[in-house]
Amino acid sequence: MRDVKLFIGGEFVDATGGGSFTAVSTYAIRPVATLAEAGAGDIDLAVTAARDAFDGWAGMGPVARRRILMRVADGIETRLDELAEWETRDMGKPISEARKKDMPRCAANVRFFAEYAEHASTRTFDRPWEGVLTYELREPLGVVAAISPWNFPLMLLTWKVAPALAFGCTVVAKPAEQSPITASILAEICADAGMPPGVFNVVQGFGPGAAGEAMTSHPGVDAITFTGESNTGRAIMANAASGLKRLSFEMGGKSANIVMADCDMDVAVTGALQGIFTNQGEVCLAGSRLLVERPIYEEFVARLVDGAAKWRVGNPLDPATQIGPMVSPEHMDKVLSYIELAQDEGAKLLLGGHRVTEGDLAAGNYVAPTIFVDADNSMQACQDEIFGPVEMVMPFDDVDDAIAIANQSRYGLAGMVWTTNLATANKVAHQVKTGTMWVNCFFVRDLRAPFGGYKDSGIGREGGDYSHDFFTESKAVVMKFPT
Repeated sequence: MRDVKLFIGGEFVDATGGGSFTAVSTYAIRPVATLAEAGAGDIDLAVTAARDAFDGWAGMGPVARRRILMRVADGIETRLDELAEWETRDMGKPISEARKKDMPRCAANVRFFAEYAEHASTRTFDRPWEGVLTYELREPLGVVAAISPWNFPLMLLTWKVAPALAFGCTVVAKPAEQSPITASILAEICADAGMPPGVFNVVQGFGPGAAGEAMTSHPGVDAITFTGESNTGRAIMANAASGLKRLSFEMGGKSANIVMADCDMDVAVTGALQGIFTNQGEVCLAGSRLLVERPIYEEFVARLVDGAAKWRVGNPLDPATQIGPMVSPEHMDKVLSYIELAQDEGAKLLLGGHRVTEGDLAAGNYVAPTIFVDADNSMQACQDEIFGPVEMVMPFDDVDDAIAIANQSRYGLAGMVWTTNLATANKVAHQVKTGTMWVNCFFVRDLRAPFGGYKDSGIGREGGDYSHDFFTESKAVVMKFPT
């Protein structure tokens, strides 16, 4: 058991109201940590601490901030195995993914933005014939509320916190209540790196009527960066409206994974499997609607099912495990209810479709890798974000048909297309309404590129210059020279 306190003003403290809650293992269903539960009073203390620290941190300059943030990245790497194990215990992520992908990416997020902020440029607008020079100043925005999801707990927290800190903001972070532990370890790392008190604060707690609502409605918060479910985003937006807070939301997805008949079949099958079963399907970007062109439909489906059957479901602390448990019993029940719904709607179940209860796995929140075929895009199971290892496969006739199906969704976060025809790839990339389109790959990222979604999938973009825009105020300075 780990005892996790709030981190406010550079100190680990109990909740002022004495509240606490328990984090539970997803694979053994037993407590792994007791956490202080923040209330409105704790949020006020954290925001006040961040506000008090803001002028000093903003005035420190990007070079000095970079030195501290680089030590934070070093600390993440030093404690990588510890962070990975707690991420797995808390959330159910396969340990191999946490060690090899997620934790290294956390350190990379911090290093990238620390360097980026030092070298970020601004624009000048020269009118020498009038004796006027206008130039842009970028100033840190203020106090940022960073609300991260449970599926990539530390990776997506660092994606928010690193640019906010690098560009001179101070932060109050609230990790998801389902996976809050690694955020507290990050606070320890920041303190050890010499980050001034109040610059980074962590409050654990819940959403409506609790810590989350207090954060998003607090008058001392200048901006909110949130990753999570779309309806939660709507609630945050309503809370933030009275304060006209700046918002950046990355929300749900039901991404179309388009497989053309001219694809490299081996590459496309592997990509489709990774696109739905990575992180047991608990991925906003997952290619959960698999569209396959009719000439290869039967062969592709056969190879997909054969490949999925080989993905190993098991204890997430076992390095050989590829699919771990769902994050909670409630989420497992939700995924299973959508499996039942898909069958009721007429989709044909070819693989999985059940809770895994063999041996030691019976105690955990496991759902077998599941594949439905001959689905129709109008089905609710094809329109709602299931957020589990459930693939809905449907045929299409040509590229125009595939684009139309892909766009028949209230979401627009990501998409994939597998083809050897550059003209087809270009057409899909232009016409599918989505924030990211991968061509012959999945989950490949350049941290300079815009990241976000269309429609119900988000508001705004982050990454590189886009994060610079979000976390800073832009000021025009107009100078008139004597003529």
